[in-house]
Amino acid sequence: MTSLPNRPGNSASSSPFRNVDRATPEQLRNRGWWLLVFTVIFPGLAQLVGGSRKLGAFAIRVTLFVYLFFAAIALLGIINRGWAIGFLTLPFVGTFISWVIYGFAFFFFFLAADALRLSRIVGMYNRDRWIALSAFVLVAVLGVTSLSWAGRLVGTGTGAIGSIFNQNGFTQPVDGRYNIMLLGSDAAHDRFGVRPDSISVVSINASTGSAVTIQIPRNLQKVPFRSGSPLWSVYPNGWSCGVTCLINAIYKDTMDNHKSLYPEAVKHGSTPGVEATRDAVEGVTGLKIQSYVLIDMAGFSKLIDALGGIDIVIKQNLPVGGQKDDGSDAKFWLRPSPNPQHLTGYLALWYGRSRHATSDYDRMARQHEIENAILKQMNPSTVLTHFEAIASASKSLILTDVPSGMLSTYLDLAQKARKKGIKTLALVPSNGFEPDVPNYDKIHAAVTSFIAKG
Repeated sequence: MTSLPNRPGNSASSSPFRNVDRATPEQLRNRGWWLLVFTVIFPGLAQLVGGSRKLGAFAIRVTLFVYLFFAAIALLGIINRGWAIGFLTLPFVGTFISWVIYGFAFFFFFLAADALRLSRIVGMYNRDRWIALSAFVLVAVLGVTSLSWAGRLVGTGTGAIGSIFNQNGFTQPVDGRYNIMLLGSDAAHDRFGVRPDSISVVSINASTGSAVTIQIPRNLQKVPFRSGSPLWSVYPNGWSCGVTCLINAIYKDTMDNHKSLYPEAVKHGSTPGVEATRDAVEGVTGLKIQSYVLIDMAGFSKLIDALGGIDIVIKQNLPVGGQKDDGSDAKFWLRPSPNPQHLTGYLALWYGRSRHATSDYDRMARQHEIENAILKQMNPSTVLTHFEAIASASKSLILTDVPSGMLSTYLDLAQKARKKGIKTLALVPSNGFEPDVPNYDKIHAAVTSFIAKG
């Protein structure tokens, strides 16, 4: 039997990738759509089947490398999440990943443009031509935009991590626990120097992630220092001079008068004021503090704004601004309501800071409410959509000596702690602790018992 010649409409020539020079407009339309799909699914495949074999082979290798690279990271996370977090939080790794994504974004744009060339839209019907052109442009723009956004996200996160966690090395658990001192400083324009008005210790079981928080009131008096602290040479009776010597004043006193007692502090990512406060907190709790995190309240306000604000149930009238005890110089007031009110960072800062008609213990409770509201707002969708603002705020929010090598460990433990819940022991009068006449043997025993019970 004599074979028919390859003409449009015959089965031998029905493929849009054969005899393209004699392809019908309908075949070119199908060819264009297939090339577009190939570009989206596996960049380089369109070139391989569309006629640019050398470029296609090279593009396939590049795409395969990128896909396998991220697949390997995903597999590492499945095998051991801690290893994956540790790898990804290395600054040079984050920078490399960011540049890989940026490079692939531009490469994708080039391949999409070349796929448009290979589709030969000039041979299509006029309507199909404009549809195909629009589709290729849309895919190219969306692909480059998405990849560039991902690259910027990785770069921003890496920059924030490198800025905040700039100490190398690791810390070891003590008695099976990591103890981290949390300080909230309120160095407002109307105050003199840093005052860590919020002082607490988070104690985490190094194996199970079970965590407890010890809250220390800012007005605690007669504070002892840890054994061996250089402050004993200056204050042989401890920090004890009545209402002038509250625990939150140790930071400023040391920065003003005794910096020389801690000559290595700055070198190790700390300050003399932080180290002096650490010595005091260890003396108060009887715990060995491995690391600290100092949170600036002004940065705290920026973080809340970056999250889009928080919702708080306000239970009493609280002034915004002003310094007088009667609140007569307040700019305006936060009014109570049974329903949650949406607060900006500025309003949330005053909600936690206000002293009018409230005690220090009330302020501690309100600050704890703010912390819980922030944690509630820290859901994946909010973090992703506001990531750059959050990262930027975090760089001005946090000062810490937590080594970068401990990030994977602490993040893993934080996940476990969140599932278990975190219990709090506040050393306040309602729990039997008097800040002006403290019994430190009682406090040590209470901390030990509380940690043991988890």
